[in-house]
Amino acid sequence: MKDELFNELVDSIREGGSIRRGRALPSRAFVADGPNIKRIRTSYKLSQDQFAAMLGISLGTLRNWEQGRRTPEGPARVLLQVAASHPDAVLDVVRPAPRRQASSSAPKTKRTARS
Repeated sequence: MKDELFNELVDSIREGGSIRRGRALPSRAFVADGPNIKRIRTSYKLSQDQFAAMLGISLGTLRNWEQGRRTPEGPARVLLQVAASHPDAVLDVVRPAPRRQASSSAPKTKRTARS
């Protein structure tokens, strides 16, 4: 290894040690705040089975998200953010519409056989 590259590596390791000991601030930080899935689910007062069915995902996926083994990505993450911010919008879409009863005053048509 060239001396210049080796010295850069040593400087980098020393900088990391200083950051770890609190003597220096990191030049950048990455924060991965995902939605709190369990909190969202409990706000809907649904079981894991019910919430997974509502979102159209498997129960195993939901459990992995809630336990931090996996994190939702892409459209699933956006859907969870919408579910957290606008629960009525989600419920309006996924809640089955009430059945309409046929009124007895509707005119009845006579069926005829086709030839």
